[in-house]
Amino acid sequence: MEKIKRLFATAASKNGSYSVGLTAMAVAAVLLFNLAAGQLPQQAKQIDISDNRLYEISEVSRDLLEGLEDPVEIRVLQKKESYDDRLVRFLESYAALSPNLSLEWIDPVLHPSVLTEYETQQNNVVVSCEATGKEKVIDYYDMIVPDYSSYYTTGSASEGQFDAEGQITGAVNTVTAGETHRIYYTSGHGESALSSQVNDLIEKISGETQELNLLMSTAVPEDCELLLISGPTADLAAEEIALLRDYMNRGGKVMILLGMSKEEQPNLEGFLAEYGMTVEQGYAADMERNLQGNYYWIFPEVTAGSPITDKMETEMLLMTNAKGITQTDPARDTISLNPVLQTSQEGYVVTEEGETRGQYLLGAVASETIAGSEEETEGEEEETKESRLTVLSSDTLIDGNLTAMYGSLENLTLFMNLVTENLSDVTNISIEPKNLAVTYNTMQHVGTISFAAVIGIPALFLLGGFLQWRRRRKA
Repeated sequence: MEKIKRLFATAASKNGSYSVGLTAMAVAAVLLFNLAAGQLPQQAKQIDISDNRLYEISEVSRDLLEGLEDPVEIRVLQKKESYDDRLVRFLESYAALSPNLSLEWIDPVLHPSVLTEYETQQNNVVVSCEATGKEKVIDYYDMIVPDYSSYYTTGSASEGQFDAEGQITGAVNTVTAGETHRIYYTSGHGESALSSQVNDLIEKISGETQELNLLMSTAVPEDCELLLISGPTADLAAEEIALLRDYMNRGGKVMILLGMSKEEQPNLEGFLAEYGMTVEQGYAADMERNLQGNYYWIFPEVTAGSPITDKMETEMLLMTNAKGITQTDPARDTISLNPVLQTSQEGYVVTEEGETRGQYLLGAVASETIAGSEEETEGEEEETKESRLTVLSSDTLIDGNLTAMYGSLENLTLFMNLVTENLSDVTNISIEPKNLAVTYNTMQHVGTISFAAVIGIPALFLLGGFLQWRRRRKA
């Protein structure tokens, strides 16, 4: 026993005991830190250092989830271990934002009936709400969007965009919405077809589109919340204009995007003139705000404010082959006109005969308060409604090829803001996809973390070595 006591009384044993004690304390501290970290919410456990902030969730989604009242189930039809790591991380962070969100992984190999139940394929996501009885299936390739631009040269597609947030948030909004908003679009006048992007955005706000041929109708349907006329190349008949007037007198909402037409459109232009918008002949050009000297490719000035410009950061818009519109006196004093887009002071309207300089409207909203009908009984409060006519001077604002060509444009955001302004209690929840293009980390494009790793840490070691060398030299 005395031998053992003498052994522990030596300086070496004492130093060893201190080392063991310090090691034990360090291990205990690490264990306590891990236990504490395990109790943190999912969104606090991970730091987004991705180049384009793939996992950053916008305020639009946070606001929606904060007001979520009914439970919503997110079911991924794939094993978690076999799914894209980026989507796994995003979905887990997203689901952690609300107690009314649940995330479930279903292996279609072990449960093949699930694919039949939802009439879909593996890797897709199903968002459903039992309270409303609604469900929405999201295709995998709508979240990881392929880029086929190089397909014909390379024979393969690359990853183009990451749209998980936009798709999931849109689906949550769709399945929890109490009602569907009916949007009709006209046909029979050479109208331009709505792009898949536009239809997708309308669906995200719980909207539903339906074709309407005015010549085959006796009236605009009662459930029509917005009538869309996109890029007509032929004039509307007098009978169709009469239906539009009747619809507006009932407090209707009409949105017209003018198209590129060689035919005169006196009926349609006469209807617009009633609301203080005179369409000039020819096409608008802008000597100041244009795309690299192409004067007919115009970057309009945004003159409207919130809520039309909500969620627009750059207000970068592009229109081609636009009509110039001059503001004139409306047919009735009850009509008010608010400009939305315009050319610069260096704007022109160009025809075969010549050009006329001026600042022209490229978009405007006319509103009119409609008094209650004469059939209102005595003692009842007179009901008033507001009709709205939204006019954009070119349908290229929502052209899918144009918006795909220039990803920084906010054309669709403006369009959807204008759409939702015509609908009751609807917010534009459009969320821009994130770019998945590879960014090469060269010295010309160096990020904060790369700078620290490549330059900062080696510099610290060199500085420490230099100071140590100087100290030893002086000693």
